[in-house]
This record gives sequence, structure tokens and C-alpha cells, in this order.
Amino acid sequence: MSQKRLAVIGATGSIGRAALDVCRRFPEEFDVRALAVRSNIEELKKLVDEFKPKYVVIYDDVAASKFALHDESVKVLVGHEGLMQLIDEGMDHIVFASSGTEAIAALSASLDRKIEVSLANKESLIVGGPWIMEKASLADPLRPIDSEHNAVWQCLLGEDLNEIEEIILTASGGPFLHSSYEEMKLATPSRALKHPTWSMGSKITVDSATLLNKGFEVIEASYLFALPIEKINAVVQPDSLAHGCVRFSDGSVKMFLSEPDMRIPISFALSYPKRLKIGHLFHRLAITEKWTLDFLRLDENKFPCYSLARRALQMGNAYPPIIVGADEVAVEAFVEGKISIVDIFPLLEKVLLSYNGPSNLNGLEEAISLVEFGRRIARELCRLFSERR
Repeated sequence: MSQKRLAVIGATGSIGRAALDVCRRFPEEFDVRALAVRSNIEELKKLVDEFKPKYVVIYDDVAASKFALHDESVKVLVGHEGLMQLIDEGMDHIVFASSGTEAIAALSASLDRKIEVSLANKESLIVGGPWIMEKASLADPLRPIDSEHNAVWQCLLGEDLNEIEEIILTASGGPFLHSSYEEMKLATPSRALKHPTWSMGSKITVDSATLLNKGFEVIEASYLFALPIEKINAVVQPDSLAHGCVRFSDGSVKMFLSEPDMRIPISFALSYPKRLKIGHLFHRLAITEKWTLDFLRLDENKFPCYSLARRALQMGNAYPPIIVGADEVAVEAFVEGKISIVDIFPLLEKVLLSYNGPSNLNGLEEAISLVEFGRRIARELCRLFSERR
């Protein structure tokens, strides 16, 4: 069997590193043909030395100008054009592990060309879900890497989607699960960035602390599995052992359990429909061991960002892109100490309510333009919130 020619977009982030570790352990399965990063050229050089790809893409022009390799066999591509060019370089599988909206066009083009896609980029579906999913093949679906969506995908394999009664995503609850509102109001960025389970970038970690991330995941699940948002809910599972559940019309429930390690969902997405033998890397969940699964109600009064994300989709497909852009600005302001973490919800809500255009859009370009609208209004509001502190 020939190796699968692989590209990893977002190669130096936490998801990208986990994907490359799977490739490292199965060199007979995967040929890492391309690596793409935004600006982390020092880490990129180390990965180039190890995996010896044929292509690298550096999205940031300034970082690209400082990048130099002795190996002239590696072709360096730059910016959006470089990312688009990569799609036509004979890849069998592309992992979209970057954050932000820059890779949406490349994702769309990959699906057009029937390239296998593994997706961990939330913004792509939240912003472009209606149009991205039109391009995903039923025979070879877009493969979700997020542990929750990957869990649901595995629970649904071989099932009749018309028999789904409810999808249940799980959340760890983040660092403020047992904190009061006053404690959250005074919380420093360093406290918010201490996630109890996962090691992630600062943006998604803060989103997990407000549980906006879980609201985003509900939107993603609605698009991925073609279900109304009313059939998708979330609960808190603090141990992060249960990643997703599906309730069927006959009353039965499938639940997906695993250790909280991203290599598990990534390995299945990369190798689907077979499984790679990586079980020796983790503690096995032996049925004979004494372990319990606690499920807690998600407190929407304490974590209103979760409900706001749900409401955004119910308002129309124009609103999720707005909240994506606004949240980028709000999280950055919080991390820089300009606003409190409890300011994020009212700020995002004000941005959503400031929009008076059509609630449903006609295409992906319109959706992407509304991300910038969300950023612009959020910047104005951040200044006001900061002045009041």
C-alpha cells in the first residue's frame, strides 16, 4: 500500500503537532508532503529537518521574508496565494488545523477537488458551514478532528441519520466550573488560560473558559450532521472521558469514551475507515477499574456565551460569522488586560444586535465579510468597555 501524501496546515499549533506525531509513529502510512504555518518559522525549520516535506507555506509575508533553508529541494510558498497553490500539488489528504478564517478558501478548493480533508478549524464551519458542507461528499465525508465532533461521527457510522433524536456534546467546564461570578469578574488572564484538561492556544482556551467554544461546537455540529440546533445540546463532563453521545429514536444512547488525547480522533480521521494501532500510547479505560462518569448540567446563566452562540445560529446564518470576528477582538482585549472575562458576553451581544443587514446570506464571500464587520464593531466597544474599568 502506498503512503498517503499529507499536508498539515497549522503545523506548529497543538492540533498540528498532534497530527504530526501520528505521522511520526506511522511513517509507512503517511508522507508529510507539505507544512503550512502562519509565522512560527523557527519551529517550522525543525519540522522541515525531521519530515523533509516538498513544500512549506508561510502565511505571514514578514516571517516568510526571514525564512531561509539550505535545502533547495523544499519549495517555499507564501501567503494566501501559496496556500491556494498547495491545493494543486498532488495531496491525498489535507489537515486543516489552523485557527482563523484565512484557510476557508483553501478548504473549499480542497473539497472541490475531492481531496480528503480532516478539519479542526472551527471558523471554517461557523462562518461558511452552509456552503462548505454542500461540497462535502457523502461517500467520503469531511472528517472532524475536534474530539466532540469526531466522537459523534464515530457514533453515527452505519446509522440512519433520520433516527437521531439528540446529539449531546460534552464540555470539561473549563477553569471556572466551580467559580462564582465575582471570582470570574476578578480572574486574571493567566487563571483563564489554565485549562483543566487540554493544552491549547490562548484563543480557544479563553473560549473554553467562557464556554463560548461549546456554543461554537453546537453550531459546527448542526452543519456537520445536518441537524437543527434544537437537537444538539451540551453537558459538562469534568473528566473529559466521554466526548460525545447520540440518542436514537428507539431510546438507546451511544457514547464515545477515550482518554483526552487529540491523537485518538486525529489518527482515526487520517486513517478512516481503518484504525491505527495507537492504544499502547494511552492508559486503557478498563471496564473492571473503579471509575465513574459524572455529568453536570451546563449553567447557561453563569456561562451566557454558550447560549449566545446558539442564538446567533437561530437568528440566521449571517450572525455566526459576526460573533467569530467579534470574539477574536474580545479575547485579545481580555488577554491584554483591557476588559474582564465577564465583559465578553455583553460585548458580543451588543455586536450581534448592532447588525441590521439580511439575516441569511447568499454565499461564502458575504459571510467572510461579516467577520470583519464583527471585528470592527468589537474594537469600538472594547474601547468603551476599557474606559469604564
